[in-house]
Amino acid sequence: MIEITPIEVQERLNTNKTIHLIDVREVDEVKEGKIPGAIHIPLGLLEFRMHELDKSIEYTMVCRSGGRSGRAVQLLEGHGFKVVNMIGGMNDWEGPLE
Repeated sequence: MIEITPIEVQERLNTNKTIHLIDVREVDEVKEGKIPGAIHIPLGLLEFRMHELDKSIEYTMVCRSGGRSGRAVQLLEGHGFKVVNMIGGMNDWEGPLE
């Protein structure tokens, strides 16, 4: 499993490098704030919404601590997607929120 740190995600955002973020936390968690531009797909719905994703794009998965996003990475990798896990999740995120 490929991993990225919250600091590396922030650096990519700051330099306007393309990064496709998917936040797999629950609705109540996301109401507290998410990384600007992240798509919200709760982990429980990811299997049913993966048809919305493009296999030619690399996605970075985000959750609260990195556990659920790790499961999301395994699920999507098993279906041929290119995915990266943001370790530490939103607990370690120090950047802006929307």
